[in-house]
Amino acid sequence: MLHFRPIAVALVGLSCCVPLAAAEPVAWRAEEGFFKLPDGYSLGACSAVAVNGRGEIFVFHRGEHPILVFDSAGKFLRSWGDGVIGSSHGLRIDKNDDVWVTDIGNHRVMKFDREGKLLMSLGTGKPTDAEDGFNKPTDVAFGTKAEFYVTDGYGNTRVLKFSPSGALVHQWGTAGKGDGEFNTPHAIVIDRQGRLIVGDRENDRIQIFDADGKHLATWPGFAPYGLAQDRDGTLFVADGRAHQVLQLDAAGKVVGRFGREGTGPGEFSLPHMMTFDADGNLFVTEITGKRVQKLVREAGK
Repeated sequence: MLHFRPIAVALVGLSCCVPLAAAEPVAWRAEEGFFKLPDGYSLGACSAVAVNGRGEIFVFHRGEHPILVFDSAGKFLRSWGDGVIGSSHGLRIDKNDDVWVTDIGNHRVMKFDREGKLLMSLGTGKPTDAEDGFNKPTDVAFGTKAEFYVTDGYGNTRVLKFSPSGALVHQWGTAGKGDGEFNTPHAIVIDRQGRLIVGDRENDRIQIFDADGKHLATWPGFAPYGLAQDRDGTLFVADGRAHQVLQLDAAGKVVGRFGREGTGPGEFSLPHMMTFDADGNLFVTEITGKRVQKLVREAGK
């Protein structure tokens, strides 16, 4: 059985404006051979994974058939995205089971239905810092009123807020190390309080904002390549430099570390985006490892 390793940390930096909740490290078991690829299919660098309301698992990778869909038992169902996706990065699924992707090859954010029908496309197809486009956008998060946010990303250093129809509402961020400044805003999620949690990757920190971009807090000490919240709202970080998954408490302190660099079960080779299924199991993509691992949450955890 694989476990998070509890660690002691010093209380540094800004705290969130919430009470500190007790957080116990989660115990996991790596399930080998979960995904069954059909003959002739192979995985490239795996950048993102998400689960819809039907339990279908969507894997986003850099290769042929860039979006692969599996059932809850890991059986292959379908694939799509050839000729549309330039280079995979982020993939998220909204409450309507629509699939949103960030394409760093075509500098676009696209929304599809679960079968791959294109519903919305944002961006010009070329890198830009203008309001009508992106420069290698990295991730998407959804607000409670169907508004959505995009981290943009590798070429730009900003977060953009859009209306449900895709109209730009607001943007913030410049290059730098200060509050509200970024060096590769790489991942984004929204917590139960409606706060934006942004992985500021190359600054080795997370920044917290309200829905309009007001800076609330900074949590330093790790390289947030991917962010995911479990059914209880606990935040997990894929630290791509440490090749570990970190579990944070409500104040952004690391309470557990899971994994190490390697290719074995429960080891990681540049972990990237992550997601949870309805049972609380964790799926972790790997860029150089070119795989997705399923980590089963042990009973009572």
